[in-house]
Amino acid sequence: MLCSGFCLAQTLKGTVADSLGKPLSFASVNLKAGNLIVAYTNTNNKGTYSINIPADADKANLLIEASHLSYKKDVQKVSDFAVAYNFKLSGATNQLKTVVVKDNRPHLRTHGDTLDYKVSEFSSPQDRVIGDVIKKLPGVTVDKDGKISYNGKAISNFYIGGDNLLDDKYNIATSSIPNGVVDKVQVMENHQPVKMLQNKVVSDDVAMNLTIKKDAKLQLVGQETIGAGLPDKYYADLNAMMFKDKYKAINALKVNNTSLDLANDVIAHNKGGFMSRLDNDKPGSVLSLGTAGDPDLPTNRYLFNQAAMLNLNNLVNLKNDVQLRANVSYLHDTQKQKYTKFSEFYLPNDTVRYAEVQDNRQKPDLLHSLFSLNINKKEYYLSNNFVADYAKNTGYSALVTNGTPVNQVLKDNLTDISNEFNYMKTFKTNNIIELYSYLNRSTEPENRIIEPGLNPDIFNNGVPYKQLVQNVNIPTWFTNNYISYKVPGNKLTQSYKAGFMLQSQNLTSNLSLLQQNSTSALLSDSAVNNLDWTKRKLYSEARYDIPGSILKLTIILPVNYLNIDYKDSYYGLKKNLERLYFNPQLNIKYQTGIEDYISAGYNFNNDIGNIQDVYRGYILQNYRGLFANNADLTERKTQSASLGYNYRKAISLFFFGVNASYTHQDANSISSSIVTDNIQQRIVLPYDNNIDSWSGNGVVSKYAFSLRTTFSAGLSYQTTRLNQILNNIVLPYKTISTGASFGADTKLSNKVNFSYKAAYDRTRSKSTVTDSENKFERLTQQGSVNYNISDNLFLKVAGDHYYTHQQRANDLVYMFADASIRYKFKKIKADVEIGAQNLFNIKTYSALYLSANTFTSSAYTIPGRFLLAKFTFNI
Repeated sequence: MLCSGFCLAQTLKGTVADSLGKPLSFASVNLKAGNLIVAYTNTNNKGTYSINIPADADKANLLIEASHLSYKKDVQKVSDFAVAYNFKLSGATNQLKTVVVKDNRPHLRTHGDTLDYKVSEFSSPQDRVIGDVIKKLPGVTVDKDGKISYNGKAISNFYIGGDNLLDDKYNIATSSIPNGVVDKVQVMENHQPVKMLQNKVVSDDVAMNLTIKKDAKLQLVGQETIGAGLPDKYYADLNAMMFKDKYKAINALKVNNTSLDLANDVIAHNKGGFMSRLDNDKPGSVLSLGTAGDPDLPTNRYLFNQAAMLNLNNLVNLKNDVQLRANVSYLHDTQKQKYTKFSEFYLPNDTVRYAEVQDNRQKPDLLHSLFSLNINKKEYYLSNNFVADYAKNTGYSALVTNGTPVNQVLKDNLTDISNEFNYMKTFKTNNIIELYSYLNRSTEPENRIIEPGLNPDIFNNGVPYKQLVQNVNIPTWFTNNYISYKVPGNKLTQSYKAGFMLQSQNLTSNLSLLQQNSTSALLSDSAVNNLDWTKRKLYSEARYDIPGSILKLTIILPVNYLNIDYKDSYYGLKKNLERLYFNPQLNIKYQTGIEDYISAGYNFNNDIGNIQDVYRGYILQNYRGLFANNADLTERKTQSASLGYNYRKAISLFFFGVNASYTHQDANSISSSIVTDNIQQRIVLPYDNNIDSWSGNGVVSKYAFSLRTTFSAGLSYQTTRLNQILNNIVLPYKTISTGASFGADTKLSNKVNFSYKAAYDRTRSKSTVTDSENKFERLTQQGSVNYNISDNLFLKVAGDHYYTHQQRANDLVYMFADASIRYKFKKIKADVEIGAQNLFNIKTYSALYLSANTFTSSAYTIPGRFLLAKFTFNI
């Protein structure tokens, strides 16, 4: 028994030290029988250890091993259980094995008000340009014209590498920049572009920025594409891009006759808001060739074109934050349009109908140039933009209206030059002074000839005549200038502004007849205008901003003194109007959580008409529309209120937004129309007119990780109540529009991608006088499948489906389909693509439109099927 107890209690003892004899604590000591560890322990803080020997251990083959991080292991054979086994370990450098943590799920990074989308996580092999990726980002939507919105709000600025190269004409970037050169797409909420106003003046704008990969900044970038097809198709897109910190450029030359509208590259998505802030109600084109407009299809489905465009965009960053930029573009196009239109105007006791067939050809030449200087520092800000636009448009039309054939020629030449100057300076007291000046000059002479004489019973007492000639021009001078003083504080920024605005215009027009004997005379005494117009405004404004992290509040209190003179001696017209307006605004944004907020707003606005509301002489705006006015200047009082809630959860890629608004408008005039079988006349009459509108919309977007799919959906509702006077009868109308949308963009596998979008719209219009209700329903579906056959062979099939239902006509159903196959040469960075558009060879398209008491049905001739082969290489 004593012998057995002694054996069970056997232990091994010793020390572990380094090569200098310093004890090593927490060294591992293992007792092994061959490769099997039978016991283990650690040294204490003095470097000593004690380890028990198991009773069943093979004592003839025991080894004792000592090890420690950053030291070499040492092993000794156990031959005597009574002696101490001491170790001296020599130092060693041990490199840990690399550990890679993989997560293939897309994710977002948030920092402050900025949200980062990693492009590589949302792109697929078939995406060519960054616009293809932006369309798939959760929370981001892209309209058919290229306008980008985030969580239901349109972006205000689009940057490339932090620089504003293109202003709001960013379609050229989204359709040209290869997605492979972009690292991240950043969305910036509460964006304040002026550095000296950041954290001082509240902004609810949303901006987007593309961050460029480092290697792409060092070299010239470009995708060059040339193509040809059947029948008689050609295509070329040649571009060169540079994205250095000091210099950025996107320069492109494009030509095609494949229904690609190059004018989309220079769409100014925020132009309306800019003009509204300036109070510059710039006159638009007055005359037109027809009444149908474009069909409700993407332009690549209906456009007949022969277009060429040169687009040059260059930006240079100099020292001391000085930035120079030039944007110049020239577009030449020849567009054709052929349609048949049937219109009905529903009256209490009658229905007036028009039938027309039109074959149009237009030749627009558009030249745009902008030269900009910008200095954006913490201490001061300076910006000067000089813009010059020239547009020459010649149109030809062969028309048959209610069985009568005529020809039209329209010439429209626009010249528009403006300069915008803005300067801000910070004083030692931290207060800010701002000087602003905007000057604009525009002129647009228009001339339209209709021959042979149209409706001689209306225009020439039943006597045949040769031509009907309409001339219009509204040359305009406009300037807006102000001085502003801002007092920033820790919790409140005060801003005070005073300025003046001046608008000077002259509307001249005449409608004349050319008789068979080549003599010319005015149509009548009421078919000429020579109206002088001067609008002056003195204004002051107090603004208070609370730019808090939780509560953001803006109160704007403007007071405007308005003086308007207009006169036309031909009609004995001479009017002077003076008004004092108070137009308060309130905007609130409350951060209810880290990633969600509530917004609310109220706006009361006094608005007044323009020169096109008061001319007395008739203008034949289109071949069957005579327009004039018989009332004082239109004045409107508008109250609007809005409420919204926005939520996002970046970690789960979930976005949600809902908004509601109400608008009530009181006006002192109403439009009155006289509709007959041959012509429509409109005048403005001095009667009170009220319009009420309610609207609401919601959008949601979610990335489903398990399905690798981005889902999106939306709902909208709008109801409007208004009055019309038609053939001397007051017709109150209520129009209700509802809409719903759904989309899914998924990666079924590494080889297959699928995209689907659907939109449903329903419009109801009802009059209490006619006791009739018109309904209009439309469903649009778009889908595409991308199949990566191999690493360098890609197949794509896409289709559009359109369904239209209207109670007064047969249902309309259309299905378009496209297909393409692309082979990629990896070594030479090039590919070849063969595509077919409109596979089902649809050559006519019909569209229905419903508005209050008017129903129209239009049938358009559209391009049929064509094939196109394209060769693309990268530089």
